Amino acid sequence: MTHIRLTPLAQSLPATVPFVGPETQERSRGRPFAARLGANENVFGPSPRAIAAMAETGHWMYGDPESHTLRMALAAHHGTTPDHIIVGEGIDGLLGYLVRLFVGPGDAVVTSDGAYPTFNYHVAGYGGTLHKVPYVDDHEDPATLFAKAAEVDAKLVYLANPDNPMGSWHTGADLAAAMASLPEGTLLVLDEAYVDTAPDGTALRLPLDDPRIIRFRTFSKAYGMAGARVGYGMGHPDLISAFHKVRNHFGMNRAAQAGAEAALADQSYLSQVLEKIAHSQNQIAQIAIDNGLSPLPSAANFVTIDCGADGAFAKAVLDELVARGIFVRMPFVAPQNRCIRISCGTPSDLAAFAAALPGALEAAKKG
Repeated sequence: MTHIRLTPLAQSLPATVPFVGPETQERSRGRPFAARLGANENVFGPSPRAIAAMAETGHWMYGDPESHTLRMALAAHHGTTPDHIIVGEGIDGLLGYLVRLFVGPGDAVVTSDGAYPTFNYHVAGYGGTLHKVPYVDDHEDPATLFAKAAEVDAKLVYLANPDNPMGSWHTGADLAAAMASLPEGTLLVLDEAYVDTAPDGTALRLPLDDPRIIRFRTFSKAYGMAGARVGYGMGHPDLISAFHKVRNHFGMNRAAQAGAEAALADQSYLSQVLEKIAHSQNQIAQIAIDNGLSPLPSAANFVTIDCGADGAFAKAVLDELVARGIFVRMPFVAPQNRCIRISCGTPSDLAAFAAALPGALEAAKKG
């Protein structure tokens, strides 16, 4: 057999991915889940206008490699110019490009221990050295993150606002004030995937051309287009232009571009979806309370539930829910791993969750 000549870095990496998909679990189980409440997808779906736009797209053509009309629409939506915006294959894809631009072997990067793992996956893939700090009161803590960045001379520091997996958030004003302690030469990677579902005042209001920050947003959550993989970044034009050196120029398919543009134009539908998400949050919280558990406040399209014990007990609850056909996930680092995380769902999804939870808790306690 011909020797596979991987780079030393690639050879050193574990054969893993950040997430095991529900489809993989369904194949292992030999049957589908009754309720898919673990991936923070928007079960209420995209705007009918977006669906029509995607269906009517000429799929025989490559997508516009500049995503020109979508970037123009996003610029108008955010009151800026297209040179402040980069479009990519979801925030995950854009994080990969960003890390490729900034991180080489040994370069320091800072994140919170237990925060979104895909960022860490990219840092490892380019040989960066990842430094982690703990959450503070179930929040990613800017002061702790920025202090560690100064200590290790980090090139990037990652912060999600609102946070996944806890659903916690900071006000934009508090985050702007914290920026005073961001070290010179460190770029804040601000993941705002859930900002559309967050309270007013959560978004950071600093100018988009502030060279200290890049902001990432997505059509996967509130806009209901997770399968289309459309994300975008906003930052200083010099930083945005650097993405064109490394990005996949035909990575954005034509249907996804058209769907995202149509979804952005249908803010009325978005408002309806946000009402459904808020109603679902309340239902999940009540189900938790009815079973003696504690729902945490959430600014995202999920609710994180404190199971009242340790990570082993929460994992047992999760396993019992999965065994009963309810796909959920949980934080993976203590003390956040005392919780399980439930994505907003339809009434039938939540009815299935409500029916399964008492038995899951009883079995976990016996175990």
